[in-house]
Amino acid sequence: MSEHRAHIAWRVDDGDFVRGRYSRRHEWSFDGGITVPGSSSPSVVRLPWSDPAAIDPEEAFVASLASCHMLTFLYLAGKAGFQVLSYEDDAVGVLTKNEHGVPWVSRVSLQPVHAFGGDRLPTDAELDELHERSHHECYISQSVKSEVVTTWRRPS
Repeated sequence: MSEHRAHIAWRVDDGDFVRGRYSRRHEWSFDGGITVPGSSSPSVVRLPWSDPAAIDPEEAFVASLASCHMLTFLYLAGKAGFQVLSYEDDAVGVLTKNEHGVPWVSRVSLQPVHAFGGDRLPTDAELDELHERSHHECYISQSVKSEVVTTWRRPS
């Protein structure tokens, strides 16, 4: 099918690596040319060894699931004849420990809010079906064992 690549680069700073006193800040570079700062989460590695302004792997994981779900939803909604005007999501990932005591992202809650225009607006049942299909057709959600829950709502 296709390959998707990311280049991750880190170099030791003037900290004390052996004692764990070194920066976790690094860079993620993608094939489109963008480079973004990455770091461990401050909830995992305390400051100053992590960078709260950078993207941590847990955030990226949640964003990846939310983005894939949204893109699949937009595709399916368009094929169904609905005019989507906007889509926003405040996705949340929850870290818990597995049976071996290792933290993992066990649950991701997607909370999309979408607005529609045009003559044909989706019913609640049609929205439920679109989100269910989006979950099952999203490449990322089909690639993980975390529970992914979608609770959509109409804009206020």
